[in-house]
Amino acid sequence: MVGKLILKDGSEFQGTSFGFEQPRSGELVFSTGMVGYPESLTDPSYEGQILVSTYPIVGSYGVPDKKYWESDRIHVSGLIVSQYIDTPSHFQSQITLSEWLKKEKVPGLVVSDTRYLTQKLRDKGAQLAKIIFSTSTSLSMNFDDPNKKNLVTSVSTPRIIKEGNGNKTIILIDCGVKKNIVRSLLTRGVKVITVSWDFDIFSLKEKIDGIIVSNGPGDPKMCDITIETVKKTMVKKIPLLGICLGNQILALAAG
Repeated sequence: MVGKLILKDGSEFQGTSFGFEQPRSGELVFSTGMVGYPESLTDPSYEGQILVSTYPIVGSYGVPDKKYWESDRIHVSGLIVSQYIDTPSHFQSQITLSEWLKKEKVPGLVVSDTRYLTQKLRDKGAQLAKIIFSTSTSLSMNFDDPNKKNLVTSVSTPRIIKEGNGNKTIILIDCGVKKNIVRSLLTRGVKVITVSWDFDIFSLKEKIDGIIVSNGPGDPKMCDITIETVKKTMVKKIPLLGICLGNQILALAAG
């Protein structure tokens, strides 16, 4: 089916569908990675965003087992590529990218001029966009601004997760953490306690040796409770590390 990518500034890019055929709106951004689309698509930091891949060939190695993903589901609102390969060749491939997108109800479009699209985003910054198909419902769909929502609430863990048996205890405030961050910490022999973005970490009985505020989606100002937690941590002089969104939260807490 033919679809369209429409930007809020009025630009239109016609494409061919290879994913789930349902209109979707979000913030349009791009990724320059040559490999790693399964990791990018499952990165919670992309929640609410339509992702443009600058690398021209996508899908050539299919989709691996879930244990290689960065989370349990696709988080992007849509995927834009220049060329889609539907015949993957990789020993870990389990399904095609097209099958995965359809299974998770995420639209995908092949748009020939992704290079121009990327230059546009580079020069003018991320902007709102929507993927539509030939229905009246699609045409009337509004541009949704994900940054007006607290997206962290939809990607943060709802429970306390304790992993590892090290002598040092790291509190990981989950604002949309990637699984590889947890794996990397565990391989370094520490105990990791993952908590939600709004959890009172000082109610824990464990001695805290360090705190990490993870990556995540959206506007860091929405994470007001996390910002207050970081302020208290700074007063207590506990070692702190922020990753991506977490780094922005640290900056806001520091004033």
